[in-house]
Amino acid sequence: MELLLKACVGAVAVVIIELLARTRNYYIAGLVPLFPTFALISHYIVGSQRTGQEFKETVAFSMFSLIPYLVYLVTVYYLADRLRLELSLLVGTLSWAAAAAILVFAWNRV
Repeated sequence: MELLLKACVGAVAVVIIELLARTRNYYIAGLVPLFPTFALISHYIVGSQRTGQEFKETVAFSMFSLIPYLVYLVTVYYLADRLRLELSLLVGTLSWAAAAAILVFAWNRV
């Protein structure tokens, strides 16, 4: 049942993005993915199953996880006028994956 609820939350977010993309203020659709839906779920699960210190570490790591997202956004913004949409999104996603891998590697070293 919990899994179905989480899937429904994701589906609602997609519908909201689609509806906002059709409005005069289409750019607001870029704000919806930043609503902490999945962070709330993740933090609740970790916070209810781990120690307070481990929860705080998860939240701190979450703060640093904004770096790969920024790498994705900068890459897509730069490539938007240079490549096809699909290719710029693919390169942005690969850039995110590389930055995320570096973050995880660095986090485990510290």
